[in-house]
Amino acid sequence: PGRRRAPELLSGPRRHILQETESTTQTQYSSNQVPEALLFVSERSSADRCTKTRARGNMVTSTDPNGVLELIERHQGKQGSIIAILEDIQASYNYLPKEALELVAQKTDHSLVDLYALATFYTSFSLEPRGEHLVSVCVGTACHVRGAPSVLDECEHTLEVKSGQTTEDRSFTLTTVNCLGACALGPVAVMDGEYYRNVKKSQVPGMIKACQHADHYGPNIEIDEALVLHALCPSCNRSLMTTEHTLDDFPMIHVSVSFGDKHGWMRLSSVWGDNRIFSEHEIPLDTLVHFFCPRCHAALRSTTTCAKCEAPTIPLLNKGGGIIKLCTRRGCTEHMFDLA
Repeated sequence: PGRRRAPELLSGPRRHILQETESTTQTQYSSNQVPEALLFVSERSSADRCTKTRARGNMVTSTDPNGVLELIERHQGKQGSIIAILEDIQASYNYLPKEALELVAQKTDHSLVDLYALATFYTSFSLEPRGEHLVSVCVGTACHVRGAPSVLDECEHTLEVKSGQTTEDRSFTLTTVNCLGACALGPVAVMDGEYYRNVKKSQVPGMIKACQHADHYGPNIEIDEALVLHALCPSCNRSLMTTEHTLDDFPMIHVSVSFGDKHGWMRLSSVWGDNRIFSEHEIPLDTLVHFFCPRCHAALRSTTTCAKCEAPTIPLLNKGGGIIKLCTRRGCTEHMFDLA
C-alpha cells in the first residue's frame, strides 16, 4: 500500500541473457572487448552508453513511420516487447514522439493510455525532446542533508537552465530524482548513466565538461573504493569477489544461484549502477532466483522486499561499509545501498 507500481501490462525490462562458458581459468572483460554472446544485451556497457550519447547529435528530428514500424516488427510477439519498442524509439529520437506512440498503439493493440502510463512511469522515457546528455541530481532526504541543493544550484548555474529544462543548443537536459538507491554515497549525481558519489559543488563544472566529451571519471573524478563494491557474505563474512573474472578491470561479484531444476553460477558487475550480469544458465524473464554463498553455501535472504516489484531481496555486506540489497526477480534491476 502506498507504493507506486508499474502498469500491469509490463512484465519487466527487456534483458536477454546469453551464456558464458567456464573454459578459461582467467577471464577479463572490457567495455569494448566483451564478446556479444556474454552480455545481457540491453544492459549497455559504459562505452556503449557514451557512443549512444555521442550519436544523439545526428538523431532524426521528425518521426519516420517506416523506421518506427521496423522497430515494432523487431520486437513484436516477444515477452516484454512493449518496453523494448519504447526503448528503441527513445534511443532513436531521444524522446517518445506522439506520432510514434500512436503507431505503436495501432500495431500492438495497446491503448494510447497504456503507452502514456508506461512513458510517464519510467523516468528513462521522456515525452519531450531531451538534450544530447542527461544530468540527474538526487534530491532525496539523505542526499539533501549532505549538500544536494548546492550541487543542483551549481548544475543550474553551469548549464544556465533550471531543473527539468534543456539547454538552448540541446546539449544537456537537467533533471532531479527523489532517490537513486545509493543513500550511503550521497550526494549522488548521474550523467549519461554514470554514477558520481559524494559530489562537491566545486566538481560540477569538471564533471559536466567530462560528460560533454564522453570522458566520464575525468582527471578530477575517479572511480574509488566506495563506488566499486566489495561484497561479503552476510553469513560467513568471506569475500564474494573473484579476481579470475574481471569486468572493465574490476573484480566481479560471484554467487551461486538456483531456479527450477537449474543450479549454477552468476557473476555481477561490482561497479555501482552497472547492471551487467553473466550466468551459467539462461534465466527466463520474471523468474525468482535463489542466491547462495559459494563458500559457506548459506542461502542469501533478506526480510525486506523489492520496492518496485515486491519480490524478495538478498543482502550483501560491503567491505567499505553499508548493505547492498538486490532484487531476486529476473528482469528487475532494483537495488539499494543502505548504511549499516
